[in-house]
Amino acid sequence: MCRFLAYSGDPVFLTDLVCAPTHSLVHQSLHATEAKTETNGDGFGIGWYGERTDPGLYRDVCPAWSDENLVNLCQQVRARMFFAHVRASTGTATTRANCHPFAHGRHLFMHNGQIGGYLKIKRRLEALIPDDLYDVRRGSTDSEAIFLLALSNGLAEDPIGAMARTLSTVRDLMRAADATEPLRFTAVVTDGDTLTAYRWACDGHPPSLYYRQTETGLVVVSEPIDGCRDGWKVVPKGGTLQATRGGTVTLTGPDAAIVPRMAA
Repeated sequence: MCRFLAYSGDPVFLTDLVCAPTHSLVHQSLHATEAKTETNGDGFGIGWYGERTDPGLYRDVCPAWSDENLVNLCQQVRARMFFAHVRASTGTATTRANCHPFAHGRHLFMHNGQIGGYLKIKRRLEALIPDDLYDVRRGSTDSEAIFLLALSNGLAEDPIGAMARTLSTVRDLMRAADATEPLRFTAVVTDGDTLTAYRWACDGHPPSLYYRQTETGLVVVSEPIDGCRDGWKVVPKGGTLQATRGGTVTLTGPDAAIVPRMAA
C-alpha cells in the first residue's frame, strides 16, 4: 500500500509538510508505520497548483528518500493546493507513468489501495473508459483506470456521486469475475479549489486516513506527519471528506455518504 499527503489553504512551501516533519512523507517512504509494508519505494510524485489553472506535476521511479531533486523542488515551490504520494506497487510495473498523482486537465487524483483480482477485470474495466479519456491513459494501474472512469461518470460536477457509481461498477466486474480479494479505496481528488477524500473498502478494512485543520489550511494524510496522533482526526470507515479552499470541512459518515450506493 502507498502513503500520501494533500494540502489546501494559504500558500506554503511543500517542504514544510512533505520533507521537514519528523514523520514526513519522505520519512514514510522508508519507515511507514500504518501501511501494509514499511517501505514505499516504488516511485513518488508531487502535484501542485501555481499561477495556472492546470497543476504542475513531478514524478519519478526513484525512492523518495534518495531523490535530491524532490527535496530541492519542495524547498523552492510554494503552493495553495498540492498532493504528494509515495508508492508501494500492488503488482503493476514501477514506471513514471504509474506513479501518482495522476493529472487530467485541472484535476489531480491519488489512491492508496487496490482492486482485488485486477488482472481478471482489467480489460473489461478499460473498455468502459470513453475513447477521449482512454487516449490519455499512460500507465497500467488500477488507480488511473478508476480516475478516468470516474471522470467519465461526472467527477468534475459530482465527486462523491461519480466515485460511488465508479466503484459500484468495479464491484460488479469483480463479482462477475469471481475476484475474492477486496476492493480497498482511500483516495483524494481535487480540481484546484475543492478537495474530496474517500475512505472505503468492501471488506471493512480501508487504508488509514487522517486530517487536521491548521492556522494555514487543511492537511489530509495517510499517517500523521509529526509522529503523534494528537490533533489529528480520523476519517471514518466509509466516510468522505470535502473542503473548499478557504472554506469549511464537511465530513460525511457512511450512513449518508457513498457506502449505501457501493454496498459490498
